[in-house]
Amino acid sequence: MMASRPLAILNARLVDPASGQDAPGALLVKNGKIADVVFGGELGSLSDEIETLDARGAMLSPGLIDLRVKTGEPGAEPKETLKSAALAAAAGGVTSIVVQPDTSPVVDDPSVVDFILRRARDIELVHVYPAGAATKGLAGERMAEIGLMRDAGCVYVTDADHPIVNSKVFRRLLAYARSFGVLVAHRPADPWLSAGAAATEGELAGRMGLPSVPPIAEKIMLERDLALVELTGGRLLVDQITTACALESLERGKARGLDVTATTSINHLSFNEVDIGDYRTFCKVDPPLRGEDDRQAVIEALASGLIDIVVSAHAPAPAEDKRLPYDEAAPGAVGLQTLLPALLAFHHEGRIPLIDLMAKVTSRPAALLGLPAGRLAKGAPADLVLCDLAAPMVVELADLKSKSKNSPFDGRRLQGVVRMTLVDGRVVYRRD
Repeated sequence: MMASRPLAILNARLVDPASGQDAPGALLVKNGKIADVVFGGELGSLSDEIETLDARGAMLSPGLIDLRVKTGEPGAEPKETLKSAALAAAAGGVTSIVVQPDTSPVVDDPSVVDFILRRARDIELVHVYPAGAATKGLAGERMAEIGLMRDAGCVYVTDADHPIVNSKVFRRLLAYARSFGVLVAHRPADPWLSAGAAATEGELAGRMGLPSVPPIAEKIMLERDLALVELTGGRLLVDQITTACALESLERGKARGLDVTATTSINHLSFNEVDIGDYRTFCKVDPPLRGEDDRQAVIEALASGLIDIVVSAHAPAPAEDKRLPYDEAAPGAVGLQTLLPALLAFHHEGRIPLIDLMAKVTSRPAALLGLPAGRLAKGAPADLVLCDLAAPMVVELADLKSKSKNSPFDGRRLQGVVRMTLVDGRVVYRRD
């Protein structure tokens, strides 16, 4: 790979949650690293070999790290390939993605982990990290080769959208993963209450005649998971918490000192069940969109720090899987390109300070996975996003880089346009 020309980004608003800095400044990129960063000042004299870019006050922050991304590769490439997902990520300012194991074949073997890492290296866009399956074939019965997959490069284990029902298996999983220092991610959803659900139980779902799941299903499974974390001393990543009642359980678990980290999705922060509208399948996601009271509770939990990380929950589905009756349509929404501008809405509304918002998608996920990125510091990888915070945009499906176009943000007006994305000092996206 050819070395990129050194680049100095001047007159930027530097936002670095890792150090708590939010100030005007400048940054120098050289040999794939941050060679210098100056908060509240300017770089010294620059040689002619250094390219300069006037940021004109745009935000320069660490590139986003998205912990939950689905692709179709291997096995369902018409939905999404690793390359199309990487292109979407770069256009959205996302410099690192963690891909889920529910592919064909399932990522439950070191050889599949190695395949994904080799494909990502060939693509040379964003960093791609595989999540390994927690159980063989995602069946919830036998543990996968956790230690071998960790050695091959997987960053955590999960059965993705498949709750592990057997408590004995989940207990063993937490204990075994702990011995290898491996994080376990799990979706809190009681499988019997959730089976076949297309919406959240309530007046709206009843009126629309949709099979539904009560919010308590999330709390029931989370309570079990927290009890087993306490028993085993394992590390748990709560995969997309979305209800007020489950937040109460999470708060008690954290107060007991359990090693628990929680994510929520940008979809559940931005939409509620009413957005289903006239059976709008682009708004069918898993977990289903919740009531407005739950959405507001999740926003408050994000602001307070109870929820640690925001994910795109990127889940591509082609048109033929979405153009079906609502309860038959595939769940999921693409979100890599809309994650940052949608998250910035809470900054523009004055709900959450900008530096706190950016921590949820930069320094917090980096610290959780032990990644060197996620910070503006000398010697750190030059994984960066330059974003014009004030620039308006309208989400148009034709502009999405994903192969699938199933975005609930279609037509929504947002503020925050990505001007440039760098990965290891290479410009992987530049807006015309």
